[in-house]
Amino acid sequence: MFNTLSDRLTSTFKGLRGKGRLSEADIDAAVREIRTALLEADVALPVVRGFCARVKERALGSEVSGALNPAQQVVKIVHEELVEVLGGETRRLRFAKHPPTVIMLVGLQGAGKTTLAGKLARWLTEDEHRPLLVAADLQRPNAVDQLQVVGERAGVGVYAPEPGSGVGDPVKVARSSIDFARDQGYDVVIVDTAGRLAIDEELMAQARGIRDAVNPDEVLFVVDAMIGQDAVTTAVAFEEGVGFDGVVLTKLDGDARGGAALSVREVTGRPVMFASIGEGLTEFETFHPDRMASRILDMGDMLTLIEQAEKAFDADEAERMAAKVSKGEDFTLDDFLQQMQAVKKMGSLGKLVGMLPGMGDIKKQLENVDDKDIDRISAIIQSMTPAERANPKLIDGSRRARIAKGAGVEVSAVNNLLTRFVDAQKMMKQMRSGGGGGMPGMPGVGGGKKSKGRSNSQPKSKKGRSGNPAKRAQQEADAAAAALEAPAHAAPGSGLMGGDQSAPSQADLDELPDDFKKLLGGA
Repeated sequence: MFNTLSDRLTSTFKGLRGKGRLSEADIDAAVREIRTALLEADVALPVVRGFCARVKERALGSEVSGALNPAQQVVKIVHEELVEVLGGETRRLRFAKHPPTVIMLVGLQGAGKTTLAGKLARWLTEDEHRPLLVAADLQRPNAVDQLQVVGERAGVGVYAPEPGSGVGDPVKVARSSIDFARDQGYDVVIVDTAGRLAIDEELMAQARGIRDAVNPDEVLFVVDAMIGQDAVTTAVAFEEGVGFDGVVLTKLDGDARGGAALSVREVTGRPVMFASIGEGLTEFETFHPDRMASRILDMGDMLTLIEQAEKAFDADEAERMAAKVSKGEDFTLDDFLQQMQAVKKMGSLGKLVGMLPGMGDIKKQLENVDDKDIDRISAIIQSMTPAERANPKLIDGSRRARIAKGAGVEVSAVNNLLTRFVDAQKMMKQMRSGGGGGMPGMPGVGGGKKSKGRSNSQPKSKKGRSGNPAKRAQQEADAAAAALEAPAHAAPGSGLMGGDQSAPSQADLDELPDDFKKLLGGA
């Protein structure tokens, strides 16, 4: 969502680098670029004015003039001000001293309240809570049915005594849900309320009635992050009409410019608490202002990446893998498959790699990463016999054809996978001896630094990859045909997913943080 803003700010800071001292004219020019970037991101004008004024004041002060690297100091100032605009510190949910904790969701129709209720409930179950969804949206057609479906997918209970679609009293349903939750042992109640296509007094009156009936511990305003500055207008109206404690941004994975996230907190004074980052029930996270500011400035978000990895990777399996590497045992295709499946649990590969610092320059490559490639690799490995997975050297030409047919892929895809797997085995041996290496299981990120030499069995090519589509297609066909005859250890530069998957220089393994190398390397 913040790609455009991130690109503009990164470009602005590049223009400051290399200067030993920043003049007032340099700072004025940088602030103008920042102002333009924020306005293009649809940030509310009062927020832009205040932000730029604070940045300029600090940039002209002694903290920059006395710095050894003034450009980096300006980046630091912008980062700190972004964190402040986004809310400063992370705001956590407040739980009632005596359960159940009551959370009420408000917002316009179409903001995604019902789906968000399921996401929030599932997120709470991970912290060993027992949430109950309450169908208090009795106006929108099939809203009750939708909440029941969402609750079933999330694996949580749903309280829906009324059929909805215009039938039933939402205030009465909300009030009775509290007694039901106490009787059934639920410790969190999430009330899904009705919305409108636009703000009106009937909507506000109903929301106030539900609020007074359940006395919620948290009232969360759900806003579509893609509606831009209108989000600010809506937020102000709900704050005056009902009141709320925190904001939840939905559709943060869209292509909107991000103005809502940077405006709502500054205008209303209420913090952004959660963000919905995708369509899946698991694509929901706590909103951390400092981490979001780092993402916007292309500084990466390693803490979120590590947290996701800790959830996806089994601790016992990680210890087993580490012991296996230390003992010098071979890295098998079964191990490789487990790593791939764990990486898939972490979410979109493009998003994961995008959390690494300095990935802004290769956004187009990240957008081309296809998450379905993991499914193809899993299908190929699962089409092998246990003996073949333990010893890939057994896989000759006829076996490769059989595996390809079983997985529904071309033989060249099997060849490429085996090639990359041999590289992964070498990398694990290098890790055991303290050397560098590549990253198994990460499509689009190659196996470390490229070798200066060329494998004897790799077909030599005098020409590079053609820019002519027809000629390039013929080159790829010739390469695939040559791969059919190549042994498994050929083409050390081949990508896991087939085709040209060589890593950009920014993603060289040697530049990655140690924690990330360990997580993806299984050590």
